[in-house]
Order: sequence, then structure tokens, then C-alpha cells
Amino acid sequence: MRVCIVGASGFTGGELLRILLQHPHAEVVCATSRKFKGEYVYRVHPNLRGVTQLKFVEPNLDVVLKADVVFLALPHGESVKWVPQLHQSGVAVFDLSADFRLKDPEAYVEWYKWPHPHPYPDLLAKAVYGQPELHREELVGAKLVAVPGCMATASILMLAPLAKHLGGVPPVIDAKIGSSGAGAEGSVVDLHSYRTYVVRPYEPVHHRHIAEIEQELSRLAGRRVSVAFTPHAVDLVRGIFATGHVYLDKLPTEAEMWRYFKSTFGDSKFVRIVKDKLGMARYPNVKYVLGSNYVDVGFELDARLGRVVTFSAIDNLVRGASGQAVQAFNIAMGFPEDAGLRHIPPLPI
Repeated sequence: MRVCIVGASGFTGGELLRILLQHPHAEVVCATSRKFKGEYVYRVHPNLRGVTQLKFVEPNLDVVLKADVVFLALPHGESVKWVPQLHQSGVAVFDLSADFRLKDPEAYVEWYKWPHPHPYPDLLAKAVYGQPELHREELVGAKLVAVPGCMATASILMLAPLAKHLGGVPPVIDAKIGSSGAGAEGSVVDLHSYRTYVVRPYEPVHHRHIAEIEQELSRLAGRRVSVAFTPHAVDLVRGIFATGHVYLDKLPTEAEMWRYFKSTFGDSKFVRIVKDKLGMARYPNVKYVLGSNYVDVGFELDARLGRVVTFSAIDNLVRGASGQAVQAFNIAMGFPEDAGLRHIPPLPI
């Protein structure tokens, strides 16, 4: 498949290049960047030196439409300017922004502070939420895929096995994310001198990923589910670690918890259930997923308070963005689901 990456100079664009340049069924024919047009890709992404001689080009619809598949690695509010024309042209679109993740147009007003363009509301309905473990059948043959947010991915997957069992108390999610989550042009507080040694909450009560988490858990539960979610910036470059606190009407046994998780993820190539009594990693740990598309999930039971504690660890740039986009691409196009994604995390790191 001839592939174009629009917005290829950022962190997620760089990860798309790293993955797709090694993909057995993809040929990267176009990588766009207004800022770096005419420059070799490897001068912005030095890890790709010797791998490609591709140069960045101006984002131009005529150039982009020479591809069969387009990955949009653009800021929120920018993809919506591209998707209608791309979709109408017949190319397959994998959008890594939030512009088509939410099914309710009014949710964009609440969570993103801008109205979704009303001439194209049907595209919200057509877009498949690109989380393979939960939407695999819908992804087959899909032409428009909204790739989930990074912290939403970590949160949804650790709570999905319990969605049908949630009681009246909203789950509480605590998420910690590395500095790359702010993008290649983050704010001053994401500079090294401010970020180092930091554990800092931000948007503690109204983070926009709540909308995705509630949308997907509600769909799984068959009723409205609300969550409490607070993210923290921490002194990592990559990685998200999420902890969920779930109060159920009846505390499951450990055997029941294993059944819930295995029935949800039993056939997944990339979800690993980590709950061990021996070894170095008895619960999920960001250290052991970096550079990979794996999601490590786990749990513990608190009989004293009737609480289930869930955990998840992902690389925010791979499974939280570009790797998940490629996994969805593989399913949509009928390729092996792990094509281009067979990266084993390095150790030590």
C-alpha cells in the first residue's frame, strides 16, 4: 500500500515513519511538514539516518492523494479540514487527532471548546474508533479510523473487563505520562529544566480524554458510565502508567478476575495480563513496554474496602498513538495484525 503521513515531523509522525518504513506491506511515498519542507526526514528524526532518503514535502492535497492510505498526525482541530476531501476521494484515512473520536458532535463543544463542523456530521458516525481489541470487526475494511488518545487507551483497556460489572460509584483513574505526550513543541513546563524530578497533576478534573473513556465504557456496559480521571506529568520521556480504583457491589474472586480479563483479551496479540507471584515484574511496569505496541494490564483485590485495583502500562507514542494506528491499518487492510509491529521491548533501558 502506498502510504502518506501528513504531519510527519512530530513525535507521532516520527513513530509512524519508524514503523511503516519497516512494514512489509507499506511503501511510504510522502511525508509532509510545512516547517521542514525540502529537508531530509533523517535530519528531524536522526534515528532514521541510513534508513530512508525521503524528504519532507509541503502538505498538498494533490501530493497526498497519490497514496492509497493517509495517516494524519495533526493537532486537534486540523484533521477535520482534511478528512472530508480525503474520505470523498476514496483513500483510507487513519486520523491520530481527536477530531473524529467522539460520536456526539455536542461533546466537542464540552471537551474541546469548538463545534464540530456540521456539514460533515455523518463522518462522525462513519468513523471507527480504532481500538483493535474492542472494535476489531468494525475495523475490517474501514476507510475512516479515529485512533484513540493515549491516556484513553491505557484507561479503557484496564477497565474494559469490568465494564459490565461496574456499580454506582464511578471508577477513579490516576494516570502518569512522560514528556513526549506534550508533543515535539510542548509548553515551557515540558522543557527539561522544569520537567525533571516532576510529578505534577494537570487538568485534574476535566481532561478531554474523559469523553473517550466514558464513551467506550458506556458502550461496553450498555448504560451510562462516568469516570473520575486525573493525569500527572512525570519525569519520563515515554510511557503511561494508569491505576484504576473500582468499587463493585460484589467483589469478584481472583479466579473471576482472571476470567474477565482473559475473556476480554484472550485472542489479543498485544495485551499481556501481568499478575505474577514471582519474578521482577509482578504487575505492569512502563519499563517493560517501551518501544513496543504492547499493553500490559493487571489487577489486585482489596477485600477490606471492596475495591478492585487495575493497572495498565503502555508506550504513549507506540500503543498510545502510532503503533495502534498501524495495528488498526493492518486489520482494515487484511494484513497480519502484528505486521510491522513485532518489536520486543529492550531490556535494560
